[in-house]
Amino acid sequence: MNPIGISLGLSFLWAFLVSLFAVPSIIYIAHLKNMLDTPNVRTVHESLTPRLGGVAVFAGFMSALTIFANLGNGVQQLLAGCIILFFVGLKDDLVSISVSKKFVGQLLATGVVMIMADIRLTSFQGILGIYELPIGISYAFTFFVIVGITNAINLIDGLDGLAGSIVLIIVSTFGYYFYRYGGPNYSNYAFVSICVIGGMLGFLRYNFHRATIFMGDTGSLVCGFIVSFLTIQFIEMQQPFPTSAPSVAVGVLFVPLFDTIRVFIVRMMAGRSPFSPDKNHIHHRILAMGFQQISTVMLLALLNLIVILFVINFAYLGNTWLIGGLVVFSLGLSVFLGVYHSRSSRQRVAS
Repeated sequence: MNPIGISLGLSFLWAFLVSLFAVPSIIYIAHLKNMLDTPNVRTVHESLTPRLGGVAVFAGFMSALTIFANLGNGVQQLLAGCIILFFVGLKDDLVSISVSKKFVGQLLATGVVMIMADIRLTSFQGILGIYELPIGISYAFTFFVIVGITNAINLIDGLDGLAGSIVLIIVSTFGYYFYRYGGPNYSNYAFVSICVIGGMLGFLRYNFHRATIFMGDTGSLVCGFIVSFLTIQFIEMQQPFPTSAPSVAVGVLFVPLFDTIRVFIVRMMAGRSPFSPDKNHIHHRILAMGFQQISTVMLLALLNLIVILFVINFAYLGNTWLIGGLVVFSLGLSVFLGVYHSRSSRQRVAS
């Protein structure tokens, strides 16, 4: 095994063990201090459960990355942004904070990586006939992408093991391509991916149904931020998809992006704020069909994997065709979920 492979293996093992052994202590302290999430009309769980699992994921990720990885190419700034969002999420998990305060934290974290590390999307790579972006549009669009993906991961965290499983699939896919094709400018992002994978697997040992701990905003905001960072760098790397990297990235992120865009549109069409909470997420709709929590998580993970395999195998078609295919599939899936929801509602009324 080459030295990089050994370092990656050690990074994974370190992050996994730190997370695995940290979770029981966090659960114990959370119950001792009554820092528990109370079930309500929007949640699926039925018992008081700690929400601080992200602390363990963050501990494993941060310690492994700083010990084993090269912190160049923007990774140092990524860690700084993660620290900001860690404390924002931690406060929200403990005392709950407003959406505006969360947004300020995301603004600061995004500013660190964009301005201090110059991490940004510089080209649309032919989407809508657009290639190189003017610098102002580049910064604005990058900010939109980072905040959008961060919140998409945050919003998908609604079932035991769901957000963790989706994050695992996404970072594993990106990590593989950074390892294979990264070269000197992108290969250290494979360490970012492997440290997330290790920390997340240690946490998921306690998070699958019935979960004894939840990820909470501490974990979902940090993981979403890391995913957004890896997405931007994957698109900028362009290898091995020189003509379709943006559309492949959208496919890799399909489930969280589809869910977020869909619920925002549904809420606005109903005359409500897109940020008003409800039980209209894709996992709520699948549960309403009669699936159990574990099978719902497996179904959504399988859906994400199928879309990833589709965009990778048809990447040669280019951005326009791939984006078009994803849009058509998304519309079909939305119609199916809507029709099934309407039919089940009528059946409940009739009964």
